[in-house]
Amino acid sequence: MAEPSANPAPLQAETPAVAPAAEGAEDGSTSKKAAKKAAAKAAKEAAKARHAAERAAAAAASGSATQTEDLAKDNYGQETHETKFSADAIEINLKTLGDDHVGKTVELRAWIQNARMQGAKMAFVELREEGNWAIQGVVTASPEGAPVSRQMVKWVGSINPESFVVVEATVAKPLVPVKACRVTNYELHITKCFVHAAAPTMLGMTLAAANRPIANFSDEEVPVEQGVEKLSIVSAGETTATPAATMLTHLDNIVMHKRSAVQQAIADIRAEMKELYRSYLRSHGFKEFEPPCLIAAASEGGANVFRMPYFEKEAFLAQSPQFYKQIEIAGGRKRVFSIGPVFRAENSNTPRHMTEFTGLDMEMEIKKDYREVLDVLEGVLLHIFRNIKERCADEIALVRSVYPSDEFLLPEPGKEVRLTFAEGQKLLREEGPEEFRNVSDDEDMSTPQEKALGALIRKKYNTDFYVLDKFPESARPFYAKEDPTNRKVTNAYDLFMRGQEICSGGQRINDPVELEARIRTKGIDPASPGIKEYVDIFKQAGVPAHGGGGIGLDRVVAWYLNLPSVHLAAFYPRTPKRLLP
Repeated sequence: MAEPSANPAPLQAETPAVAPAAEGAEDGSTSKKAAKKAAAKAAKEAAKARHAAERAAAAAASGSATQTEDLAKDNYGQETHETKFSADAIEINLKTLGDDHVGKTVELRAWIQNARMQGAKMAFVELREEGNWAIQGVVTASPEGAPVSRQMVKWVGSINPESFVVVEATVAKPLVPVKACRVTNYELHITKCFVHAAAPTMLGMTLAAANRPIANFSDEEVPVEQGVEKLSIVSAGETTATPAATMLTHLDNIVMHKRSAVQQAIADIRAEMKELYRSYLRSHGFKEFEPPCLIAAASEGGANVFRMPYFEKEAFLAQSPQFYKQIEIAGGRKRVFSIGPVFRAENSNTPRHMTEFTGLDMEMEIKKDYREVLDVLEGVLLHIFRNIKERCADEIALVRSVYPSDEFLLPEPGKEVRLTFAEGQKLLREEGPEEFRNVSDDEDMSTPQEKALGALIRKKYNTDFYVLDKFPESARPFYAKEDPTNRKVTNAYDLFMRGQEICSGGQRINDPVELEARIRTKGIDPASPGIKEYVDIFKQAGVPAHGGGGIGLDRVVAWYLNLPSVHLAAFYPRTPKRLLP
């Protein structure tokens, strides 16, 4: 028997062969009909297959076109005057976001803090408003390509961090709380995203670095290996390195310095302290006034004054509003205060000094005793300290998470600590470090002495806030009133925080004869420019006994938070080597 052929027979071979004529006319007719019918069927099947192939090709072409055409192209990109948002979109801020917003369409203007892709169809972003208020945004491609396409997802996921964007989204509850953002119980399902202002691809300083604690406060350029401290950060199971920038790097990248949550928290605490100062004094009958910064003579004397040409004359930047506070009292006011810049031309490059700072100054009439003034100064500072804990609890906690510090200890009401200067020196001699066992009652304290005394007082009296009264005559300016019972000391005092002076004040001399005599003992000519005009104030009319004090706001903020440098408490610190930004 023959083997079957390995190759199938042609289609025609499957058609029945035409029978020989000898088999009969009827059989031949039947065979022709069958062949014709089979051929028609085969043609029909071939046409059907051809049509199916054409339809498949058309469908493939249609699918390709759908993929290349971006149906969401109007929902993302650079914001222009033609950018449109839904009429029913509610403008929100993250502080007030609540359950009543869930399911609603909202509009948010914020910075992109972080952006990452999750596959080709999804991206996550962190959107940040002022401070550290941030929320998670989710961008998911729609099956039909709108309102969100794959192209839109890819574009949103590639936005440079710190770009400012405007998004339209639906507020939703996440499956689990979002721990990476301050807003943990809500997220935004984004349907529109437009870049209002793009950030560069490479930032001079990242936000992560800006939020790290600063350890180097030098104004000098330092080698990279010294100026950048590598810190290990564990995130999502991975270890990365984020640089801790120097203060110089922070100020050279001032925008990112300002955007850091810790700097904004410090600024908010500072503003609240200033407001507490103002409100307390107003409630105690004080009137605010505005002293000049440009003056004709050095207000404190000495060489620590900025001089400048003033048309055909010479002018100075005020070292203190001292004279002008006294003019206000002489002019009939009983109680006045001011808040403004103070300038000191001290070439001190330390974390404690700046050439410009904000002074909180006050002056008041004395009725019976100079301690009336001290009561007000002590009272306003205690008012600030006791209220700031409540008003800025979140901000203080945030700062301490970056710059850890002990709680600022306050005395119990009625148990405020006031020592005379001599008592403070005695405490140092008896209980302080060996190097201070011979300190004198007639010489001013050094900074190390102040800090050592502060540590002793904290241990002995359980407080970081205290007063030293009756400073020696040699340590006070010419206008300080001497104690009539002991001419070696004055009715002058300093107030301290954590062993560092933050306020200086006392009773002033209001008699012109006494004032001139005191000026001479300091080696100054009463007729010299600036001094003569000051003395003349007390000759124009009778001036009541008065006193006051000046508080350094920057130091109050810095020492309350126990910051490593007063420069962190200033908006734009000025030092002997820094005039920018």
